[in-house]
Amino acid sequence: MSTVAERDGLDDAFADAEFTSKRPLDYVPGILLLIAVGLAGKYAEIGWLALGKRLHWHVPDIEFVLWAIVIGLIIANTVGLHRIFRPGVLTYQFWLKVGIVALGSRFVLGDVLKLGGISLVQILVDMAVAGTIIILAARWFGLSGKLGSLLAIGTSICGVSAIIASKGAIRARNSDVSYAIAAILALGAVALFVLPPLGHAIGLSDHEFGLWAGLAVDNTAETTATGYLFSDEAGKIAVLVKSVRNALIGFVVLGFALYWAARGEADELAPGFGAKAAFVWAKFPKFVLGFLAVSAVATAGLLSKGQLTNVANVSKWAFLLTFAGVGLSTDIRQIARTGWRPLLVAVVGLVVVAVVSLGLVLLTSRVLGWGVGGH
Repeated sequence: MSTVAERDGLDDAFADAEFTSKRPLDYVPGILLLIAVGLAGKYAEIGWLALGKRLHWHVPDIEFVLWAIVIGLIIANTVGLHRIFRPGVLTYQFWLKVGIVALGSRFVLGDVLKLGGISLVQILVDMAVAGTIIILAARWFGLSGKLGSLLAIGTSICGVSAIIASKGAIRARNSDVSYAIAAILALGAVALFVLPPLGHAIGLSDHEFGLWAGLAVDNTAETTATGYLFSDEAGKIAVLVKSVRNALIGFVVLGFALYWAARGEADELAPGFGAKAAFVWAKFPKFVLGFLAVSAVATAGLLSKGQLTNVANVSKWAFLLTFAGVGLSTDIRQIARTGWRPLLVAVVGLVVVAVVSLGLVLLTSRVLGWGVGGH
């Protein structure tokens, strides 16, 4: 794969990178498309339920989340997405962050801190098990050490965002980054459609499934969609748990950067605590702080009931654009071109993370009783 093709691969995968255009008007077509697909998903949900009622059929309540994603997928993988739409469609990552920040209004800060503490224990165990197994699997299948590192980082922490954050820190090749992103996006699409039915089949509560989705799904957008496909409450919990995972990006990238620097295959970091703290802060996702700030304001009673409702509506609209963007940004052909070995290692990672995280959720909620009743 040539360098140009590798960059195209990153574009096609819609990585969490900087937008390719700077003129405001260039974003308009894509944002209008996001709105159109999101609204189409919402009206498809309403129409589907109305059709079932008119024909006296008992039809499943298919949430607008799934409709929007499927409509986006069909557009992106049939007629394709013209480049005029790309800058605007890429903003779905921005709308995701807006939605998460606004979602803070629906949480009491005490519950955030409590669930965050529980999640941290689960995440650390999950990370250690998943990361180790993925690195070992990558060696077994003959992948390069840095590709294995990228897959481990992407699977155990935060998907594409973590891979992009790690690229420069460990001096990974463009081809390795392309492979890792495509594999992570493929697994995010699989988890999106597999986990909610599994959760219902297992009999998980909203709280339990939200924990599971937040721990098991890699990309923040897919995590959010997976949670909301199960229920509104599960979506809220999934976003909170994923935010805790996201907060660890800086520390994990720092660890891998130090490892590869010690082997002479990455830039040496300046010695001292201050330099390392600055590195972690540079990688830290700032929108997590926005989420906590809004939660603190809501908890302090500084917003009226009407204002809280307005902020919650901002979250819903932002997520509507996000879910449309998830479908529109998933290029199945690009994923298929990745090759089987990185995908197989990523599948191993997904299964391990899903099984371990489900075990942790059931242990903490049903055996230890952590967090039960809080939501």
